[in-house]
Amino acid sequence: MGGLTFELQRAASTRGARGDVHLWAGEVDGLGRIVLAFPTEHSDYPSEYCEVAVSGEGFPLVTYLGLRYLRRPLLARGELRVDWDPADLSRNVWWPGKKGRALRIRVKGRTYTYAERGGKRRHELVRPGAAVCMTRSSWRNPSTLSGTWSGEADALDIGIALVLEGVYTRNLSLPGALVSLPGRFLNRFNDL
Repeated sequence: MGGLTFELQRAASTRGARGDVHLWAGEVDGLGRIVLAFPTEHSDYPSEYCEVAVSGEGFPLVTYLGLRYLRRPLLARGELRVDWDPADLSRNVWWPGKKGRALRIRVKGRTYTYAERGGKRRHELVRPGAAVCMTRSSWRNPSTLSGTWSGEADALDIGIALVLEGVYTRNLSLPGALVSLPGRFLNRFNDL
């Protein structure tokens, strides 16, 4: 994918009431400084939840709140918000292929598809006329988060793609979906 690139570097972690808060920061040409933080420190959600946030000078505030798993929020039953406006999220975990299991997002009058591309360290957020491809230097604890944006991508697109790098998205792939199957079954059983 051709286009403009940006990179966020791992910054010094801070210590909050709920543990370490990890930060990645960088510059996006023409849009300014951007920061990814997780888990964020808020007192208004229970401790079993975790929130990821993206903010910056020329960027909307984008947050994702979900059940905590391996220090990241899960996709299941999560909430994505852009400047406090909720997004509609949907996905079919049983559909074959990465495109079938992709996360579908509707927010601010836009429709996106977010899917794993070429391994668990690479993801792509696509909407008509724009795309943002994100790559982690490592899956678990990346030192850099690199992005390439193309088409008419803007600050909203980059903010959403970046916040999802702080979310546990392993189950967008078939191996990840199979690994998460027992937990999914138990979560549904607990709802009865």
